[in-house]
Amino acid sequence: MTKLEEEMHHNGVNLSTRRSFGTKLKSGLKETFFPDDPFRQIMEEEKPSRRLIKGIQYFVPIFEWLPNYNLRLFFSDLIAGLTIASLAIPQGISYAKLANLPPLVGLYSSFVPPLVYAVFGSSRHMAVGTIAAASLLIGDTISTVADHEKEPALYLHLIFTTTFVTGVFQACLGFFRLGILVDFFSHSTITGFMGGTAVILILQQLKGILGLKHFSTKTNVVSVIEAIFTNRHEIRWETTLLGIIFLIFLQFTRQLRLKKPKLFWVSAVAPMTTVVVGGLFTYLVKGQNHGIQIVGHLDKGLNPWSIQYLNFDSRYLPAVLRAGLITGVLSLAEGIAIGRSFSVTDNTPHDGNKEMIAFGLMNLFGSFTSCYLTSGPFSKTAVNYNAGCKSAMTNVVQAVLMALTLQFLAPLFGNTPLVALSAIIVSAMLGLINFDEAIYLFKVDKFDFVICMSAFFGVAFISMDMGLMISVGLGLIRGLLYLARPASCKLGKLADSGIYRDVEHYSNASTVPGILVLQIGSPVYFSNSTYLKERILRYVKSEEIASGNIVEYVILDFTGVNSIDTTGIEGLLETNKVLERKEIQMSLVNPRLEVMEKLILSMFVEKIGKEKFYLNLEDAVMASQFSSRTSKTNNNEETV
Repeated sequence: MTKLEEEMHHNGVNLSTRRSFGTKLKSGLKETFFPDDPFRQIMEEEKPSRRLIKGIQYFVPIFEWLPNYNLRLFFSDLIAGLTIASLAIPQGISYAKLANLPPLVGLYSSFVPPLVYAVFGSSRHMAVGTIAAASLLIGDTISTVADHEKEPALYLHLIFTTTFVTGVFQACLGFFRLGILVDFFSHSTITGFMGGTAVILILQQLKGILGLKHFSTKTNVVSVIEAIFTNRHEIRWETTLLGIIFLIFLQFTRQLRLKKPKLFWVSAVAPMTTVVVGGLFTYLVKGQNHGIQIVGHLDKGLNPWSIQYLNFDSRYLPAVLRAGLITGVLSLAEGIAIGRSFSVTDNTPHDGNKEMIAFGLMNLFGSFTSCYLTSGPFSKTAVNYNAGCKSAMTNVVQAVLMALTLQFLAPLFGNTPLVALSAIIVSAMLGLINFDEAIYLFKVDKFDFVICMSAFFGVAFISMDMGLMISVGLGLIRGLLYLARPASCKLGKLADSGIYRDVEHYSNASTVPGILVLQIGSPVYFSNSTYLKERILRYVKSEEIASGNIVEYVILDFTGVNSIDTTGIEGLLETNKVLERKEIQMSLVNPRLEVMEKLILSMFVEKIGKEKFYLNLEDAVMASQFSSRTSKTNNNEETV
């Protein structure tokens, strides 16, 4: 190595291993499971008593905000709690109907779970309640092993068991900090899934709006349309007219809220108004004599214990596990995404792992107290936010009001017409079909659009779980394609800046004849090592054809390579051997710590030479130019 080259290498390139296996393992686990460094604020405290207090506040968030709570905040939360409670009653009854459950179970689910969330939840805006998609999915799955009409007790017990499984699963994800699993549900998947679910929910509610007594037990579009056509003789004009009136009213209030956001409370109380008016109308005109079906008798009383009804019989367990895991991940993905979006908007705390634990505990306790799966529905959370909520106390207010309703007012909702509940669901679902988002995905990323549409059509025409799995599968395939075909580009220098950028992006970036600078933008693994070798050789060939100059140096920018495996290292060695046979020298620029350690331990550094490593691209290019000039001078002297 010449003196100049030695000086160039005396610039901070670290070619020695420092970290032990334990240090690397600790660092890897921390980045995988604790990227947010959650215990930092606890360890910063010097006194053990303060550490204990901070620890309790971290694991039980209510102790963090409750000491600073005051009457002014409570007044805001009281208004918001009253608002979401008025929405919780009709939604609870309606969504329980989707899951083929007694209406009381839907009301029970808005009492205990919100109390649990208020203690353990981290979001200030989340409003807890049942969700339409999970209600339909859980009912559809459990119906494969138990008929809700022929075996109502068994069906109900399996629903409680499914809720228990969901709670354990969600709590474990949060406790072991495995929120990364929820990240596999991309935004495009959720958009398509919610849209497809909205379509089948709307079609399912045609049974109630048309007043049909017989209907399909399947949820796909074709089966529902066939059922409507087959049972068209059962259609009652009285019920249909009432349903259309309710739907027009609900949609009017929704449009009013969109045009005048300050009138959000109008759309918030509209479902409750529909239930009350519908119940009074049905009672006064004796609607049952005109074919208007009602909810039926509702008993007074708070949630009874259901822990003794949990059923883990092997005959039903596969369906219970499937329903519990799928709805668990789905409700987490929706709930965490909603909570995160509102926390960003209002710049308030939000911890995904705490949310998973809170969701898990509220479903766990819910399964013991006659509740079924709950999460953070978007509609109720949006109403809570717009109503001016300040803390999770709104869920306590909701729970207290629901307890009073169950204890004293439940029988009054017995005359609620089913057509009113169907209209409420249809109106809510129309807002979940996001055409603008689908158009946006099509414009920006066609593959994301395909993922979205696969979820939409899969849910609508096959089944909810299959549509979800198809979309997630396509997302995983896309991720694997990115890994197997990593991004790479040819770099050139921007004039008077010393910065190297993609020559296709910056047409004014200049290159040096005989020197090819390439950037590798992803980890180098067994799945892409062969491709990278072939891609580098193809770059060399293309450069020689395009410029007419022979490539003498290939410089690889490893700044974006955050990991490498043994197959990747062998691929680099093979690439270097092929280039050497072509009399081309290969250099590496700025390998990251983890990559550098493996290159040293595998003897890669010794095999290609320490002089082939550079701190930055400018040094590498200058050294290559100097080496090229030196080589040409020596050749000329030998010729002379």
